Amino acid sequence: MTPERLARELDWNLLRTFLVLAESGSITEAAERLRLKQPTVSAALKRLETRLDKKLIDRRPGHFALTEAGRLLQREAVEIQGAILRLGTAIRDVEEEVRGHVRVATASHVVSPLFDAALSTFHRRHPRATLSIEVMASRAALGAVTARRASLALCLVHERSPRLEYARLYREFFGLFCGPDHPLFGRAGLTAADLAGQSSVSFITDQMGDALRAVTLMRAEAGLDDRVVGTSAHLEEVRRMIVAGLGVGPLPLHVVRRDVEDGLLWRLPPYIDPPAIDVHLVWNARTRMNRAEAAMLDALLELVAATPMEARIYS
Repeated sequence: MTPERLARELDWNLLRTFLVLAESGSITEAAERLRLKQPTVSAALKRLETRLDKKLIDRRPGHFALTEAGRLLQREAVEIQGAILRLGTAIRDVEEEVRGHVRVATASHVVSPLFDAALSTFHRRHPRATLSIEVMASRAALGAVTARRASLALCLVHERSPRLEYARLYREFFGLFCGPDHPLFGRAGLTAADLAGQSSVSFITDQMGDALRAVTLMRAEAGLDDRVVGTSAHLEEVRRMIVAGLGVGPLPLHVVRRDVEDGLLWRLPPYIDPPAIDVHLVWNARTRMNRAEAAMLDALLELVAATPMEARIYS
């Protein structure tokens, strides 16, 4: 029989029966495992041997062993069985909806059309998947991803860990602002000298040894009072303290543009070369992600790859 004809006519059920026979010590044991009658198993073996024109099992009283042809067929049949099992898994994954939960740890000032678009794409493609977003300090977000408590993080990065993977999501710029009750509010032509000695509020990561080091330098160059009267990990709380008049504070320019237009915040020096801060997408390559987590990561990486860096700089 030609290989082409064999491929067309060979019954997989015969091979499956043969694999059970090859792993058993007798027709009786194989029949019990297959839940078939002994004559049925014997007939299946006979049909397979006839189809291949080879004796596959040497059977005689007190003896049951694969022939050389039988051992060769067993090796090939195991590969075929594995391919069929993989095919079944692949088909199931295509047909079944993606389910699962995605936990995103994010710094509070992550305001990005790219992230919003990824969320929209993810939900449109996988409506049965669920998502939670927890706001925390960048250092805590990185810790959550490292410990595999979070699927991925969107945050600032001070020092890179070899245990994590990174992709720059976007770049933002920070400026100094004050609220309506502050004596500098509404004044034009201000210089750094006007800020000297003013009280300040900031983020808890605004330290020389942390991710907002560039912002710390900006505050120092402005001559603000060394005593920081209020801190928070959340942008909304830092903004609240600035608007309430507790002091001068740093905020991302693109995030508070509307507040400036609405008269809630006033931009202060420096106006030129504000500090640039990169926000990264971070994930743990050692984490075995569920399908929803992998889909969310893919959606973000696709957008990052398709969007030039100049379009991901928010000034």
